[in-house]
Amino acid sequence: MNTKSLGLLAALASALALSSVQPAQAAGNKSLDCKLAYQLNEWSLVYKHATGTGTVTCDNGQTLPVTISAKALGLTAGKWQIDKGKGRFTGVHAINDVLGKYAQASANIGLGKSGATQVVSKGKVSLALAGSGEGVNIGVDIGEFDLAAK
Repeated sequence: MNTKSLGLLAALASALALSSVQPAQAAGNKSLDCKLAYQLNEWSLVYKHATGTGTVTCDNGQTLPVTISAKALGLTAGKWQIDKGKGRFTGVHAINDVLGKYAQASANIGLGKSGATQVVSKGKVSLALAGSGEGVNIGVDIGEFDLAAK
């Protein structure tokens, strides 16, 4: 699979995931604008495993340190890290809504400089992630992305 095809697959997966994001609830149940700053270390050879840490920050001033773990299966291989990753949540009404297990699908590629984008979701809460770092990686996979309070 060439770089152009993998990039197109990643864009398509992100677009499909974003199209399933639920609209904001009625004004009486105001959504919070929450973001995630994170770093991850990942490796894969058919099975992908990632661990990391991050901080969720919401527009109401609340912050929550989190641990991140992800497990997936797919056509994937490599070892890489994501530094200074950023994420944005939708469908959050309380900061603890961000915690839990998300369904995920991703596509990634890199040699030296590495990057990954993906959208993960659980129920009405979705998280769009983007990050760059270093390593060697290529592949597509599906699995589980878990955020837990630190």
